[in-house]
Parts: sequence; C-alpha cells; structure tokens
Amino acid sequence: MMLLAVLWILFYLLRTVRCPGAVAYRDAHAGPIWLRGGLVLFGICTLIMDVFKTGYYSSFFECQSAIKILHPLIQAVFVMIQTYFLWVSAKDCVHVHLDLTRCGLMFTLTTNLAIWMAAVVDESVHQAHSYSSSHSNASHTRLASDTERAGDAVGGDSCLCSTTVCQIFQQGYFYLYPFNIEYSLFASTMLYVMWKNVGRLLASTSGHSHTPSPLSLFRETFFAGPILGLLLFVAGLAVFIIYEVQVSGEGGLNQQALVIYYSFNIVCLGLTTLVSLSGSIIYRFDRRAMDHHKNPTRTLDVALLMGAALGQYAISYYSIVAVVVGTPQDLLAGLNLTHALLMIAQHTFQNMFIIESLHRGPPGAEPHGTPPKEPCQGLTFTNQDALHTLPACPPSPGLVSPSPADQQEAVGIVSTPRSHWRRRCLKDISLFLLLCNVILWIMPAFGARPHFSNTVEVDFYGYSLWAAIVNICLPFGIFYRMHAVSSLLEVYVLS
Repeated sequence: MMLLAVLWILFYLLRTVRCPGAVAYRDAHAGPIWLRGGLVLFGICTLIMDVFKTGYYSSFFECQSAIKILHPLIQAVFVMIQTYFLWVSAKDCVHVHLDLTRCGLMFTLTTNLAIWMAAVVDESVHQAHSYSSSHSNASHTRLASDTERAGDAVGGDSCLCSTTVCQIFQQGYFYLYPFNIEYSLFASTMLYVMWKNVGRLLASTSGHSHTPSPLSLFRETFFAGPILGLLLFVAGLAVFIIYEVQVSGEGGLNQQALVIYYSFNIVCLGLTTLVSLSGSIIYRFDRRAMDHHKNPTRTLDVALLMGAALGQYAISYYSIVAVVVGTPQDLLAGLNLTHALLMIAQHTFQNMFIIESLHRGPPGAEPHGTPPKEPCQGLTFTNQDALHTLPACPPSPGLVSPSPADQQEAVGIVSTPRSHWRRRCLKDISLFLLLCNVILWIMPAFGARPHFSNTVEVDFYGYSLWAAIVNICLPFGIFYRMHAVSSLLEVYVLS
C-alpha cells in the first residue's frame, strides 16, 4: 500500500508541475502553518523511529524475514514524500481528473489509517508481553522483547538482544511509537480536507482568515493566562519526571507517584474546565456576528474535536465503571474516579468554547442592524457630518464645534472599542488552555500510562481487554490535545 501511495503522490506532483492549471484555486483555510509544522515534527520523529527499527531488526537479520527489515525503510520513504506533498499541496483545489484525484487521495488516507492500526497493534503486543514478563519474572519492564520469543523459536541465544546498541535501538523505537501514530492521524486529516476540496469553486474571501496580523499576535493580554499556564506547564513537567522515576519502583513509591500524578491532573483539569466555562459565558456578551459561511476546514475541525474526544470519553467511562463496581475503595480509587469525571467535563466545556470561538466573526464584525446601546448625547465628534450617517442619531443642529483641545480626546474615545476587556480575557483564556493542553499532551505522548500502573481497571476487566481499550482510545486522546492546541492558537489570533 505504501509503495502504491508513493507512486500516486509522485504522479500528482508531476502533474501539478507540468500542468499548473490543474489547481485553479487554493483554500486559504486549509493546511495552517501549525498543522503542517506538527506534521513535519511527527514525521521527523517517525523517521528516527524507522532508523531505530532498521538497526534493531538488522541486529538479528538471521532471525527476521527480509520484509520485516525492509518495512521501516519503505515507510521512511513514504513519510518523506508524503510530508513534502502535504506541505506544498495541502491548500490545493484540484479541477482536473476529479475521480482519479479523489481515488488517489482516499487510497493514501486509507494507507495512513492502516499504518496507524498496525502501530496500535504492535504497541499492544509490546505492552502485553511486557506485562506477562514482569509478572512471571517478578520484575518490572516496559519493553516488549520480540527477540526473546524469536530466540525461543529457533532454539538459540544468537537472537537475544544482549548488546548495548541493540537495547538502545529497542527502547528508542518503542518510545517513538506515539509520534508515528500521531503522524498518521495528522496526515489523514489533511488528506481528508484535500479530498473535500477536489472540484470546489471558491468565492471571494469571506469569513475570517487564518492569517493573523504579525503586530497584534502577542498584544492585548492581561498576562494572567500565560503566566498561570507556564506555571502549570513547569509543574506538569516536574510531576511527569517524578512519575516516570517512581512508577517502576517499589509498591509504596508506585502508589505515591500515582497520587501525585492524579492530583496534578485533577487540579489542571479543574482549572481548565472553569476557564472554558468562563470563556463561554463571556461570549454571551460578545456582539460579534456569527460566521456561517461554508468552510470545510472549520467543519472538519469541529468534527475532529468532537470525534477525538470520544476516545477519552470511552476510557473515562470504563474507569468510572471499574471504580464504582470494583471492590477497592481507597484514596487511589477516589482520585481515579475524580480524574475520570473531570476529564469528561473538561473535554465537554473546552469543546463548547473552541467551537463557539471558531464560529465568531473577526474583531469588529458587529451584527447588522444592531443599534448602539448608548445614546449619542454627550459625545463630541470631530466631524459633525459623520453624526448624521449613524442610524440611531437624528440630526441635531444644536451641536457646537469642538475645541482643538477636545479633538485628541474625542478621537481616543471613538477608536477605543467597548469590548476591549472581553478580547483581552478571551486571549488570556485561549493561551492558558493552550499551555495546559500542551502539558496534558506531553504526559501520555511520552509514555505516562497510569491506566496500567493503577491496577483497578486491570483487575476488573483483565489486562488483555483493558489494554485493547486503552491502546485504541488513547491515541485519539493524544490527537485531541494536539488538535485542541492548533484550534486554540487560532482562537487566540482571532479573539
């Protein structure tokens, strides 16, 4: 599948070069820079993982098939070509060979989903073997050992991973699996937008744009949101390091690490829930017009936010059932239950805030036909004729000309928007939520798995069933955090 997808991508790029008229329009909303930047970041990590896998399997070439050794090399070629293709063509609206283009895009999308499913299954096999090994040998190990099973099968010790270089390759590609999974999800979303844009005729620019003003990108904030978000980000990194160090220790240290991890997440999720709810309340007083123009990118953003949140909803639901029905009712079970409930609330209220923000018009877009709330009496105008153009201000011959000393003050009154404080609050809220989502992405993406360290769910469902639930749903939760970060950055720019 990867080779066929590579051939189609090369055909698409060659056709675009030789026939510039094939792309008649470009969708300014598709492929924003942070989405393409995330794709490049995950693509680089995937290439490093392929190097580690190639080195790891090459250490036992006599025990492995040639296909298993060639697979990471082919995947590396596919990732490089696809990343370049999406970087230069994410905004294309193709108008030639429509059926062939749709078929090729959908085939490439299916290839990415197949790679994602293979990575999820491979990681599940690793974790299942790690769990069985740690229980049989009474020692904790996070890595699966395919070479041990291969050595047992061939009946020799030549297939055992005993060298330092081999162990580095083994650990490296295992920890880089989440990046490969996220790369496939990112590429799938961008390919879906391209598929929706095939044959699409774009009108003149309508609605808000993704291109912000460079001068206003980091202005007009109260700095409370960024400071509090940075404090939580640094605290989250410290908690993550403590968790990773202590979770593989003895029973007491393991439970202490879980208590610290759940406590931080409860505080972070509680604050983000309240802040998201506050942002939704602020929008009740916002007079900006709603943007109802057709926008496939925004429609996909909303669908991805709601769809990816289902993964975390599923994990939280099964955790709640295990804690409520299960027999242990201790401190750890209470923290687990609170964490699951807040996770559902946080995703719900944050989605409400982001979706409403994406459908708001740009700053200054007041709804048509809305009269000003304050009367015109008592205002000083630098131009008397401009007063008669206002809908709610009848002609008034009794006005006096302003003195030169009052003109500068009048200009300041007219140019200052009434909703200035609301925009500042919304910018602070979006920055705070952005930083919190980054740290909530880093923890599971880099290997924090309290779902398996906490034995409540494992004892209730059994390891195999619980591992299948987590390994299928957790990548969607990680993808949700990354997609929420990009959406919140857009909310910050457009507030």
